Amino acid sequence: MNRADRLFHLHGILRSARRPVPFDTLRERLEVSTATLKRDIRYLRDHMEAPILYDRGHNGYRYDPDAPEFELPGIWFNESELHALLATQQLLDSVQPGLLGPSIGVLKTKVRKLLGEGGQRAELVSSRVRLQPMAPRRTSFEVFGQLSGAVLNQRPLTISYHGRERDTPGLRSIHPYRLVHYRDNWYVIAYCDQAEDLRTFALDRIHSVRPAATSFRDTSESDLNQHIGAGFGIFTGAARAWAVLRFTTERARWVADEHWHPDQIGRWVAGAYELQVPYSDPRELVMDILKYGPDVEVIAPPELRRRVAERLRAAAQQYPDGQG
Repeated sequence: MNRADRLFHLHGILRSARRPVPFDTLRERLEVSTATLKRDIRYLRDHMEAPILYDRGHNGYRYDPDAPEFELPGIWFNESELHALLATQQLLDSVQPGLLGPSIGVLKTKVRKLLGEGGQRAELVSSRVRLQPMAPRRTSFEVFGQLSGAVLNQRPLTISYHGRERDTPGLRSIHPYRLVHYRDNWYVIAYCDQAEDLRTFALDRIHSVRPAATSFRDTSESDLNQHIGAGFGIFTGAARAWAVLRFTTERARWVADEHWHPDQIGRWVAGAYELQVPYSDPRELVMDILKYGPDVEVIAPPELRRRVAERLRAAAQQYPDGQG
């Protein structure tokens, strides 16, 4: 039997026992090794907080009769474990047929097995716990394959890239360092020869890829981590300013628990919640601020406050005289 079945069985034995159940009796009834039974008891007691008591005289175990009645939880995974397994299953289910088909099938089987060890059938967990993507954009299978290969094998590329703020695509010579999956979409962090600096490219905006006839320009891991993690969101680069945002008391009930940036600073000011985050490029930050409407005010810097105010005034002009 798998671990879930064993734990259910062990729980049933201990719950119905009137006196300590000897260790050897438990091992025989569960048909497991000594090491496995010890691991299961430790998992039940430490991870699930079952009130298990050890009786030295009987060399056995029982539930504490003075403790509140204990029941196994519905799902035994913690939040990160469940998310990782379901995300892996979802990604594997979306894989297009290719050379890794047989191996992908094996991975799917392993993920289903792991889901089944969480206290419920894998099919039940998959159907009743869902990960909902938010506005994913389609990426070419060929583009993704070439970009991922170039990242792993350190190969320069020439790409045709159509940035959203440009009317036509242009050619870029890049040295790709890292793939990033952010808000359900893929990006590549690379050194751009034309910009002579690190840049972030959305994979869905790359139209074509071909090898570049240049040598690969490397960068240090520390410089890359600093470049990616310094500012807010997907727009990379050293932070050039700090946004100071003040949320209403009602909205603060949500925002105070949110994680916007590793270096963020939050504090309560006269009943409102003030959040400070570093940023390099304001575009994504502005979009996130605008979604809170009248529930947030940009306190600083003036440039960001002015930009948000302009966008709000432009939005209000779409509804003249307050007409619906």
